[in-house]
Amino acid sequence: MARYGEGDKRWIVEERPDGTNVHNWHWSETNCLDWSRNFFNNLLNDLPILTGESNLFIATTKVSSVDGEAYVNIRKGKIIPGYEISLTLAWQGEAKDSDGKSLLKVDGTVEIPYISDENAGEDPELKVTVKDEGPIGRTLKDAMLSKGKPLILDKIRVWVQSMAKGGPVKDELETKKPTPPQQQNHAAAVASAAVAPSLASAATKKEGSVEKDAKKKKKEGFKSISMTERFNCRARDLYEILLDENRWKGFTQSNAKISKEVGGEFSIFDGSVTGTNVELQEAKLIVQKWRFGSWPDGVHSLVKLVLEEPEPGVTVVKLTHNDVPEEDRYGNATVVENTERGWRDLIFQRIRAVFGFGI
Repeated sequence: MARYGEGDKRWIVEERPDGTNVHNWHWSETNCLDWSRNFFNNLLNDLPILTGESNLFIATTKVSSVDGEAYVNIRKGKIIPGYEISLTLAWQGEAKDSDGKSLLKVDGTVEIPYISDENAGEDPELKVTVKDEGPIGRTLKDAMLSKGKPLILDKIRVWVQSMAKGGPVKDELETKKPTPPQQQNHAAAVASAAVAPSLASAATKKEGSVEKDAKKKKKEGFKSISMTERFNCRARDLYEILLDENRWKGFTQSNAKISKEVGGEFSIFDGSVTGTNVELQEAKLIVQKWRFGSWPDGVHSLVKLVLEEPEPGVTVVKLTHNDVPEEDRYGNATVVENTERGWRDLIFQRIRAVFGFGI
């Protein structure tokens, strides 16, 4: 065995003079608490909850505190987030009469005492309090709990997902990712192959190409969701459930109003989703315009549910949800993911569980 400092240098691991952690091979830890405070401020400050529904106006004001610890470890390029934090959020509410006169203004808090990486797949506990516990104050508190809780938990999920991707070091990780030579050569070949046809097509464009390009640009920032689900029931039974507001209330545990007529309107998940029936074919087809309240103004998507019954007692649903925006009005880029998860977990899975249509 060679003495310290006398071994073959080809086999000695040394610190680089420039301090670079090549490809994030060595263990590194980044404190993410201050970054998390700024992240939550951007997500949760001045967040509208109710803007006049039932003459109630509720919004968050500011994040009062984010305490605990949050960090991201990197080892061999692997991201290992760790956090155990508590969060307190201030909110204000106001109730008005039918003439718009203020009946009461209240202040309150939302406390999330424990957000931990151990429970990353679960929503944390959320406690809502209000300073005025009178009848109107309790009404505002209940409204904040029912309407505000889903929105706030959605923002918490955004933070959790960002931590899983590296938090404040995400951009740094992306820039440090090495590009294998084979990929570089392949990318160059693809780019070269793409140039020739693009130059040729430019010379042969027809008059209608400008309009087609304009249509494509309009759809940038939108995506589609496709899903196929199987149920142990008749197609007519599933059709009735999807258009029956009382059954919606049952399996979602939230308020719903649903018209069964073409052109009729619907409101589900306590008004978080609204829309219009476009086409209805009993036991075969449901086409609806959908809009989430958190989407940018004027944005609507199109939902198409095709019901097929390949054999008695078995129904296959083919879902296509087009024109789903990639970002909501607050700049959160989890809309498509949350919408897909909502269909799968909050609608289809709950229908199976509640009505016994198989899981």
